[in-house]
Amino acid sequence: MLSILLPMFLFCLAGAISPGPVNVIAAHLGARQGFVRALPHVLGASLSYAAIVWLVGSGLGGVLQAYPALAQGLQYLGAAYLLYLSARIASAPPRSAEAPVPEARSAWLQGVLSQSLNPKAWIVALSGVGLFVAAGPDSPTLLRVFCAMSGGVCCVSVGAWAALGTVLRRWLAPARHQLLFNRAMALMLVAAVAAMLA
Repeated sequence: MLSILLPMFLFCLAGAISPGPVNVIAAHLGARQGFVRALPHVLGASLSYAAIVWLVGSGLGGVLQAYPALAQGLQYLGAAYLLYLSARIASAPPRSAEAPVPEARSAWLQGVLSQSLNPKAWIVALSGVGLFVAAGPDSPTLLRVFCAMSGGVCCVSVGAWAALGTVLRRWLAPARHQLLFNRAMALMLVAAVAAMLA
């Protein structure tokens, strides 16, 4: 089993650190609210992804493969939600220092929903379970390891995107820069959705 851990880790890292909807939202939150206030989103997305991997490995992946119309419907539902978030990001007004900050619970729920409805998360989970959790006597152990590794790597990766947004905060002090950044993040989110649907 030790020989599979490095490839599993690299797979998790490639899937989690690459640009995608959840990471774009994390960068936006980090830039707008700071790293600490983006952490609920990071944690919500990470726990959600670990749950997706567990669901796929526990049999839901087989159901989605057996009923492609259901999988496609969920993909379109996820795309619609992510496009809704991109519209909210694009239309967000510049943030002043006195502006109220959303509750941590709201950011956590947004992290859970954006990951749960993220077609990329489901595709990566299906691929990873197929690659690393082979049917056999060790599959329950491999699934637990893959879930834990997926959640941990997701947390660090999404957190890195939130930190990147935080680094940009100083540049984003002028309102004009905030508007440009919001629109760029919204366009990146739309591009990520379009790439997943293509």
